[in-house]
Amino acid sequence: MTAAAQDVITSKLERTFDTMDSNSDGHVDWQDYQRLADRYISAYKLTKDDRRTRALHAFCQMHWLELLRHAGVDGDRLTKDQFIAANRLSVIDTNRLNMTEGGAHSIFDIIDVDGDNQISKAEFVHFLKGVWKTDTPDAMDMFAQLDTDGDGAISREEFIRAVREHFLSNDPDAPGGLFFGHV
Repeated sequence: MTAAAQDVITSKLERTFDTMDSNSDGHVDWQDYQRLADRYISAYKLTKDDRRTRALHAFCQMHWLELLRHAGVDGDRLTKDQFIAANRLSVIDTNRLNMTEGGAHSIFDIIDVDGDNQISKAEFVHFLKGVWKTDTPDAMDMFAQLDTDGDGAISREEFIRAVREHFLSNDPDAPGGLFFGHV
């Protein structure tokens, strides 16, 4: 892997860290993951007993524990460098939980409000506004790039592929590079 290619992944993970660090204290901790889950739950008006809520909570908890394990830290919070290193290791370690796909499926199930196994343009806009509190003017451009087959919807497969690309692709133009903004 070249330094330039590695920098693309690092840039994406740095943006992920900045987005996850909800109280801007320079660390990501369990409370940041809880706040993320709460944003989904609030935006989609999910109850605590909803299977999607339970799946999201389970994923967040497992993801957090895997990050701590891969970071090798004694504490319960990660610096940006520790977060990046732990993410790089956790997405390639499938011994326990495939972090990339587990989270992608639980999030897809929440975004796909009507349960038709695809994300419509309206569902995508709701996701951006409701969870990430962004009203990005290029939302439909992002949607079109994630909709790789051009059928007007983001299928589960397209979404999973984009999440994989976010964590694993060195291509700055890959659709997965769009999560948290263009690289």
